[in-house]
Amino acid sequence: MATSKIPMPALVPEGLLLGDDGRARCAWALKVPGFVDYHDKEWGFPVEDEHRLFEKICLEGFQSGLSWKTILDKRPAFREVFLDFDFEKVARFGEIDVHRLMSDARIVRHRGKIEATINNARRACEAVEVHGSLGALVWDYEPPPVAKVSNKIGHITSKTEHSARFAADLKKLGWRFFGPTTAYAFMQAMGLVNDHLEGCFVRKACEAVRTKFMRPLSTDVEAGF
Repeated sequence: MATSKIPMPALVPEGLLLGDDGRARCAWALKVPGFVDYHDKEWGFPVEDEHRLFEKICLEGFQSGLSWKTILDKRPAFREVFLDFDFEKVARFGEIDVHRLMSDARIVRHRGKIEATINNARRACEAVEVHGSLGALVWDYEPPPVAKVSNKIGHITSKTEHSARFAADLKKLGWRFFGPTTAYAFMQAMGLVNDHLEGCFVRKACEAVRTKFMRPLSTDVEAGF
């Protein structure tokens, strides 16, 4: 008597998971509720917008010691209280604003991180004066492309020599709460590197956008970072 064969599920490379739509994604996107849209539509796609770049620098600083889920859930409130991360406006915040933000339970009420955000807004204004845009400063730290992203568990990159240089240079310029690990998380999210794993359906989409992306150039010919 013939027996029907049960179809075997498609093999998914290590580090990936299949979503309900049948598409393979980086495993982290499916392990935390609410991460799929962030993974599919934001993480890894190149960003030039000044306010989004500044926002990410600030939110990565606020994440220190916390989960990205916590920060992502609070992002609408962060955008509201920091005026959509318009750094020219945030740069004018003073002690009254610090007290106001410290009393707002919708965000992370950490004085050092709040004061660092105001400080960094002033540094962003300086970057515009020197380079013409914050994007020109940031994108000068885009590393050369790597041949392949490892899918092996335990091989997750948290910082690189490029993120270390990025963080060190910004520290010299007076930026705060932006160390090598924070810098690399920023580089991953803003598309300076494409760390979607091999086999993740978003990886090719990110690379296609990166190929056409016009990197902002510095107006300071002597910058030479």
